[in-house]
Amino acid sequence: MHGYDLRKRLRGDFGLLSSLSFGSLYPALARLEAAGAVHELLPERPTANTASAGAWAFPHAGSIAGERAAFRARLASRRAAPARSAGGTRGRRVYELTARGDEVFHRLLETEEPKPEDGRGFALRWAFARHLSPQARLRLLQRRRAQLVAVREGSRRAADSPLRPLDRYERSLIEHAIEVTEHDLTWIDRLIESEQATQPASSSLVGTPPVPVAEVPPAGPNASVARAAAAREFARERSEP
Repeated sequence: MHGYDLRKRLRGDFGLLSSLSFGSLYPALARLEAAGAVHELLPERPTANTASAGAWAFPHAGSIAGERAAFRARLASRRAAPARSAGGTRGRRVYELTARGDEVFHRLLETEEPKPEDGRGFALRWAFARHLSPQARLRLLQRRRAQLVAVREGSRRAADSPLRPLDRYERSLIEHAIEVTEHDLTWIDRLIESEQATQPASSSLVGTPPVPVAEVPPAGPNASVARAAAAREFARERSEP
């Protein structure tokens, strides 16, 4: 696709990218092209046999997905053909993912961010989770769960031991943040359970099931004692036949 169609597709399919601008897209395409991750598809000159039919030659990709991309590129090229021939106007550039680009995509998808990724970063990765291995999907979910638990505990500390007295409006915001995080944790736990159910029982990455949200001890003055007691109880239950 060319830049305009790419932006339209990204903004339509991924609500998280609804604010994507051409000022961000085109520099990104330029960087990807310089790195060999994408390249421009240049249509061949139409021959006498194909000119009347408006056909343009594009290389075959050898896969269903590749052929679909090539077909879309041919359509985009035909739409842009009048612009190429009318008044010297520069036609739209049609881009195609290269083998190098496919490698870059999978590396970016699977590589853990050096800093904790926010909900937006996780959602974008999860939108492409079908391209991840089952083990990589489980790692992504477990990493996100650990981040959410840390966020929830931070919110609880802010509510239980504020740096200054909170009025009821400020406290309501903290309570809302905790509820939202609890909801996200419940969703993540369901996804983890689903992923674990699809993996072999002998997989070393399956591990023990996540502790349900309601069983995680709350933060507070006795938090360390409560956590130790919960850990002992969990270990006892695991050791029983």
